[in-house]
Amino acid sequence: MSPAVPTGPRLTAKGAQTRRRIIDGAAAEIRERGAAGTTLDDVRARTSTSKSQIFHYFPGGKEELILAVAAAEADQVLADQQPHLGRLDGWADWQQWRDVVVRRYEAQGVHCPLGVLITELGRATPAAQELTARLLDRWQAALRTGVETMQRRGEIDPALDADRTAAALIAAVQGGVVILMSTGRISHLEAALDTTLALLRDSARV
Repeated sequence: MSPAVPTGPRLTAKGAQTRRRIIDGAAAEIRERGAAGTTLDDVRARTSTSKSQIFHYFPGGKEELILAVAAAEADQVLADQQPHLGRLDGWADWQQWRDVVVRRYEAQGVHCPLGVLITELGRATPAAQELTARLLDRWQAALRTGVETMQRRGEIDPALDADRTAAALIAAVQGGVVILMSTGRISHLEAALDTTLALLRDSARV
């Protein structure tokens, strides 16, 4: 069984604020420098904390800190898609969701802490794999609910497997994000989402 994603010790309000400041500072460094180029000294300087403070909150060092950044980013990925992700009741809602996703990743650019998790840490650590799986399960469940709603309304072919369709939508997003991280181009993400949604829209007409 995979070890649980580290949650850290119970913190005071001040301690929680300090820990969050370190995570936010590390996320900013990763966006600017990439994960490999970010050091604990960079994070310490940006957040006005000491190394002892960083290791107090993240005893596993840089890898644990990056994992904490990815966990925060994972929560933010879903939060940024609301309220659209939770009310995919018509094609206008789906288009709004698509637009929010594209804008989010376009604004984030090539350095994505969550992308680091999926493409680097996710291959190496069970905790990162578990965290990635949790995010994708939550995301897929929300999209599956949207697909099922549209199937009940006759807007999507009821013969389609709603769960697999939701999985395909996530794969379209993540594939586009990987290309964005590699090239700086948002067009592949836009094309993947637009094509997938067009196919779903047409499925009920066949």
